[in-house]
Amino acid sequence: MAVDPRQLLAGFLTISMFVMVGNMIKRDHFDTFEVALSDSTGVEVNVIKVEEKKITQVAKFTTIPTKNIASNKEIISQCWVKPSPKPVANSEGFVTFSLTTGPEFHISQVADAVVIASYLGASLVLPTIRGNEVGVKRNFHDMYDVQKFTTSLSGIVKIAHKLPPEFASKKPIIIRVPNRVTEEFISETIEPIFQTSNYIHLSIVFPSISLIRRDSQNKDLNAVACQAMFHSLQLKPDLREVAVKMVEKLKALGMENGGRFVAIDFRSDILNKRSCMVVRGSRKSCYNASEVAEFLKKLGFNANSLVYLTETWWHEGLSPLKEAFPNTYTKDDIIPAEKKRLFLQVGNGDLQRALDFHICSNSDTFVPAISGMFYGNVAGQRIISGRTQILVPSQNVGYSAAASDFVSAYVSKESHLSYSCLC
Repeated sequence: MAVDPRQLLAGFLTISMFVMVGNMIKRDHFDTFEVALSDSTGVEVNVIKVEEKKITQVAKFTTIPTKNIASNKEIISQCWVKPSPKPVANSEGFVTFSLTTGPEFHISQVADAVVIASYLGASLVLPTIRGNEVGVKRNFHDMYDVQKFTTSLSGIVKIAHKLPPEFASKKPIIIRVPNRVTEEFISETIEPIFQTSNYIHLSIVFPSISLIRRDSQNKDLNAVACQAMFHSLQLKPDLREVAVKMVEKLKALGMENGGRFVAIDFRSDILNKRSCMVVRGSRKSCYNASEVAEFLKKLGFNANSLVYLTETWWHEGLSPLKEAFPNTYTKDDIIPAEKKRLFLQVGNGDLQRALDFHICSNSDTFVPAISGMFYGNVAGQRIISGRTQILVPSQNVGYSAAASDFVSAYVSKESHLSYSCLC
């Protein structure tokens, strides 16, 4: 039977089209990247790095995809030991600083302050906490466990609860310090000032967000940073109890899935901000509810999967997720009723974010729908604890895609700075 040349041409074009689509699939993959965008808080956030991954076949999952993903609860061990503080000629000085923006930034701010005070041999004064809301200010002990903080840094830096009277009456010299401060910056910029005044205030800024691992020759400072970042900050007991109960509630609601749940960092309040609107090529920094729902479905999450969103209350913009995954919850759904007034009232955004941070750090799977510091520092906490199932969204996901192809590059490439703390 004669073959129509037009049919042959059509068949060739069809095959070519599928090959081209296959090459286009899965190119949106966030990671820290050295190009920065400003978000609504004025802090720099990184755009998404494009990754090209080979598409692989994977069996359909019945609950939460776990096959071909970096194993959860990997055997890990820390490589650092507490060093002794560096002796200096005059160790009677004080270093003060404030925690700002939100809990996801507090970890990095504490690490820098501890590294600097330890290097100088100065006493570090417990910081105040300034929330995003105007006029909101807390003492350190209103949010964090002071005893845990002090004990964890014993032998590294002396912690002062407040300034002595002779210093409290003075004005400190304020020094702007870039996040992830280097030894060079401390020795050349901070130390000379401290030696003349013995009282400085650190204003820690984030010119860009990069939590990518980098080598340092000073092993003692590395050890100090590791201890401060991953073992010093913990919510005070009554707040931590609420966070733990919320995780337990999610696990109980997810018993049909073996108690497993997915936590998604979703910020509908910033989806229309400039940082979310900017797209370079196929790069995105934020995903909406429809895009996240489609991403999860294509990876094999089914309708029974339990989903937690870092939203406080339910609103219509979340409907696409609820339609795809009926077992989707917000803070208002799972927080103990007697604690709603404390956590969910206006002005307590930092407490709400602290709950989100704990839940996302302890979920079975974490999906960052927004790029930035929350994603980066949650990833660090998860890596240290062995919870490495971090799946980064992408619009270009083929139906034959494996969940393992979307594991965060922080994990798949071990690029996160937390790996410098592990053996």
